[in-house]
Order: sequence, then structure tokens, then C-alpha cells
Amino acid sequence: MKIKQPRHFLLASDFDQTLSHNDSGLVLSELLGVPDFEHKVAGLARSHLVQQGGELAYLIRHDPAFRGVRREHLIEAGRRVRLKGALRAFVEFLERGVDGHRFSFYVVSAAPREVVVSALDGIVPSENIFGTELDFDPQSGEVRAIDSVRAGYGKVAVIDELEQRLGITSDRVIYVGDGSSDIHVMLHVNNGDGFTIAVSENRQLARIARSTVLSDSASSVLVPVLDQVLGLRPAHIRELLESEGLVLDEWQRDRTDRVMIREFRESLIAQVARAGAGVEVPA
Repeated sequence: MKIKQPRHFLLASDFDQTLSHNDSGLVLSELLGVPDFEHKVAGLARSHLVQQGGELAYLIRHDPAFRGVRREHLIEAGRRVRLKGALRAFVEFLERGVDGHRFSFYVVSAAPREVVVSALDGIVPSENIFGTELDFDPQSGEVRAIDSVRAGYGKVAVIDELEQRLGITSDRVIYVGDGSSDIHVMLHVNNGDGFTIAVSENRQLARIARSTVLSDSASSVLVPVLDQVLGLRPAHIRELLESEGLVLDEWQRDRTDRVMIREFRESLIAQVARAGAGVEVPA
């Protein structure tokens, strides 16, 4: 049997509703008391005034309701973002690698970088996070300009930069995303024979992505990576996940994988609950 040589992969992921449950723009608007955020975004999308994914940056810079946004507002919004389950376990799994294969994990988001860095503090190093770059007035602290937006072709540019920086060929790029702002980068990765994963039922994205995974767990994307990229057997995949404290409860294999993964302690608590009350669970 021919043994595959260890390889180095770039795994890049979107943030909003890919690693999180809610949109950071909605969290920021709630923090500021700005109503109708989704209506504002929908209006911009219909007008094609900005590229998809760049709506929040545009609103921060041009909408009177968002005037006065400062760095501290973005940091606090990041703290309030609800992350998907087992995200830390997912990142640590990638850091350790699999059977000699290495992964470099980066987050590429159209959300303001301050929001993403704050939300992922202690989980993903800040130098591994690319987000929309804003310029702040040194006197008032308010946003005065947009330096760059990591949406659409902005994400493509980041992937190209990371390939060169890491010395990774395009066929060893894996990209994970959930929405229309990920279409350009997914097409780009597919064109280079890389691997793309959608984590939503977005119809446009589902036709482009090599695989679709629907789950509340960030670690769920490990399943198609281990299965379709590394070519591991299902039994080996389950064994690897369990060694990391992750329980693969359900896996419906198809073009769209429906995966249920829980961390081991959460699974243990559920088992005790089913067995009956009055049983003490060890800390």
C-alpha cells in the first residue's frame, strides 16, 4: 500500500455565522441601540452599492446611526458574539496536526478586525486574523476611514498572500464559509484544486462548495477534511475525534454532511441525566 507523504495545508475560515452563531454587525447594532440593521443591510444588497460582506463597514463609515463608533465599541461587540461549540478544540486539533499532516489556521472576515480579534481572544492568535481594517481619528477615537475590506475579492487577495507566505500550493488550500461574500474566494480556491466547505444552506454557495456541513459545532468541518481531503476511514475519524474529547454522535454522509459533535464532558452530563437524577458528575 502506498503511504501518503505528510502535507502542509492552509485552512482559512470566515467568521460571522461560520465560527459564530450570530452576525457581528447585528451584535454591534444592538450594543449601539441602532434598529433595523438587517433592513439596512438588505437595502445595500439590493442597491449593489457595496460588495456583499462589506455592508457593515459601509454603515459604520456613512450611516448617521453608526456615527461615533469607536474601537472600544467593536471590542465589546466581539465579547458579546456567541461562538459555535467546540471551537477551541477545533483550533487545538489543527495545531497538533493529523498523522504528520500540518495545518495553518487563519480567519478571514469582512467584519471589523477588532471585533473578530476580541471574539477569538485566547483561541486564535491575533496575527492569524484578517478582518476589515478601519482608521480611527486620534482625537475623537471615531472611525474616520476604511483602509481595506476583507470581502469578495478582498478575501482572494488574503488567500494568495498566505499561500506565498507559507509556501503552500493552491491545491492544499481549504476554505470554510457560509454566505454570499464567500463566493469569490470559494471559486478561486476551487479553481486551484483546493477544497471548499459551506456551513450553511445558502443555495449559491452549496452549488460551489465541494462539501456542505450543517452543525452547531465548529469542529464539524473536521469531518469532511479528514474524510475527503486526507482520505481517512470513518472508524479512524471517530477514533481521532474521541482522542481529542469530541464525540461524533451523528454523521449523515452525503454531499451535505449533517454532523453532531459534542465535547466529551457535555456528552457525559447528558448520559447521567438520562440515567436518572441524583448522580454526581465528577468535575
